[in-house]
Amino acid sequence: MANAPVSYGAFELTVGILPDVPDGDAVLDEVAGAGYAGIDLGPIGYLGDGDELASSLRRRKLALSGGFFELPFSDLTRMPAALRGLGSLLDVFDAAGASNGLRAKPTLADIGSDLRRSRPGQAANDPSLGFDHDTWKRFAEGVEMAVECCRARRYEPTFHHETGTHIEAPWEIEKVLELTSIGLCLDTGHLLLGGGDPVRAMREWGQRINHLHLKDARRSVVDGIVREAAPVAEIWRRQAFCRLGDGDLDVDAVLDAVRKSYAGWIVVEQDVLPDPDGRAAADQRANREYLAARGF
Repeated sequence: MANAPVSYGAFELTVGILPDVPDGDAVLDEVAGAGYAGIDLGPIGYLGDGDELASSLRRRKLALSGGFFELPFSDLTRMPAALRGLGSLLDVFDAAGASNGLRAKPTLADIGSDLRRSRPGQAANDPSLGFDHDTWKRFAEGVEMAVECCRARRYEPTFHHETGTHIEAPWEIEKVLELTSIGLCLDTGHLLLGGGDPVRAMREWGQRINHLHLKDARRSVVDGIVREAAPVAEIWRRQAFCRLGDGDLDVDAVLDAVRKSYAGWIVVEQDVLPDPDGRAAADQRANREYLAARGF
């Protein structure tokens, strides 16, 4: 069971940009103190690099569960530079080492577009927002380039579907699984935002799921964002993601499916903007207690 800096308001859109973002050491302390066994990387350098990161993890008895990285898969002219960036992520993984035989998962996502970021949650009912045939072909080629890069260094990657990108709706996720060999990082919260059913996803995509981001979401907030055609940033501003059990995710059904068919990291996430009142830390302690009460 792991957590991630994004649950504390630290991610690519906040670190070095917004006030009240906790520093990496504070997040490491909170994650360890809440009883998690691992942590996702967050932005490269946020938790430290090289020996510093390895030492920080070791002192707190934490493992590195994965790291999020966006790539322009469908723009093959930009992929060589992006793959060099991916190599830097894998360098960080190498420095952190493995724990209990579980190596960190390179968690790869589409870089998205201004159009998709302006219309989150709408692709489920509007296929015109998706790629055309030729773009899907380039996208699949780009994904396999990244897969090869990871596997050459003995890391098995996972694909993260993400609101505001070209892989958001269930039909888009299914296309990725059809066209590529990459495993799936099922993000229960983002799937709810994208118009999908996480319990059904566990059942139908289970053989391809090799990483799990467990998060709850409020459908009423999501529906409002879609109805108003609000931009993706409203997901965080309106606090679409919430404590486990406070939203519309059938957490117990997802956990039942995990018991039956999944082995790997469960990364608890609650994507939030930074706040000065400590609510994020309290939420992540509550999430850990919620899961412990259910045998996790």
